[in-house]
Amino acid sequence: MPAEWAPQSAVMLTWPHPGTDWFSRLQEVEPVFLDIARAVLRFEHLLISCEHVFRAEELQRELNAWAGQQQLPGRAHCVPAPANDTWARDHGPIAVSTEDGIRLLDFRFNAWGGKFPWEKDNALNRHLANAGCFGDIPLEAVDFILEGGSLESDGEGTLLVTSECLMTPSRNPDHDRSAIETILGETLGATRVLWLNHGYLAGDDTDSHIDTLARFCNPDHICYVRCDDPEDEHFPALSAMEEELAQFRQADGSPYRLTPLPWPDAIYGEEGERLPATYANFLIINGAVLVPVYGVPQDEAALAIFRDLFPLREIISVPCRPLIEQHGSLHCVTMQLPPGAVNL
Repeated sequence: MPAEWAPQSAVMLTWPHPGTDWFSRLQEVEPVFLDIARAVLRFEHLLISCEHVFRAEELQRELNAWAGQQQLPGRAHCVPAPANDTWARDHGPIAVSTEDGIRLLDFRFNAWGGKFPWEKDNALNRHLANAGCFGDIPLEAVDFILEGGSLESDGEGTLLVTSECLMTPSRNPDHDRSAIETILGETLGATRVLWLNHGYLAGDDTDSHIDTLARFCNPDHICYVRCDDPEDEHFPALSAMEEELAQFRQADGSPYRLTPLPWPDAIYGEEGERLPATYANFLIINGAVLVPVYGVPQDEAALAIFRDLFPLREIISVPCRPLIEQHGSLHCVTMQLPPGAVNL
C-alpha cells in the first residue's frame, strides 16, 4: 500500500446531497467540499461521485471552467452514483502497488460496524468501475470489512492501526489479531503491523480510526495528537497512546521521530455533544498538504508545525468546522488514487 506522499493522479470525493445526513446543512458543507476540490485541482485531478445527474454535470462544468481559467493541471470528472454519505476515505477503493502495476481493492464497507445505512456506499466503487472511471485497472472485491481511515502506510510495508477499530466485533467477528494481520499482509503487502491500543476522540463514530490520531509524515516520522490538559477527558487515553508511540520501532530497530500536534479548544455541536476536531486529519497530495482548521486559537500553531513537517510542500488550510458536525473531517471525505488509477 503506497504511502500518502507517493505520486497521485486524483483525489476522490463523494458529494453531499439532500438524501444524506447533510440535508439540513448543505449550504454550510458544500463550500467546504468546493474548497477541497479547488485546492486539489491546483495539483491533480478530481473524481467526484454525485447522487444526482444534474448536480454532477453542473459541478464538472463549473469546476473545469474555473480550473481552465486558472490554467491549472487538474480536471474534474463527475459521475452520477448513489451514496448514503460522503466519507470517501472509508468506502473508496484502496490502491496497492505490485510488480504487475496498480491494483484497486474493494473491501466491504458496513458504516463502521452497522451504525448507519451503508448499502449504497458499499456498492459505490463497483458503480464507478462500471462507469469506466478506473480505466483498464480491474476493481477486485475483498470479502473483509476495512476502511481506508483505519490504515496508515509508510509505503515500505509497515501499517499503523488501532486495535479499537480493527478488532471491533461488529466488523469482522471471526478474525483475531493474527488473522487480521494475515489479511493485511495478503491484500496490502504489510510486513509489519503496529497496533495502538490507546487513543480516542469524543464524538468519533469510527471506533478510533488511526487518521484521527496518528499519521506517518515519512517512513521514520509520526505526528500525533497530544492532549496537554490533565482535566480533559482525553488526557489519559492520549497520554497512553503517546507512550505507545514512543515504544514503537522502525524495521531497523530505531525509534520513530515523533511530533505532537496541537490540541484544539473543545468544540461542541448544537445538542451539546463534543465534536472530534483533530489536526491529524490532514491530506497529502502532489505538492501540497491540506490541513483542516476549525476557527480556534490553535489553528495557526498547527499550520506552523505542518510547514516544518512538510517543507517542500505548500500548506493549505481548509476551514472544516462544518464537517465535524457529522463527526469527520478533511481526510475522512477524501481518497487519493495513484497514477494510472483514474480514467480522465
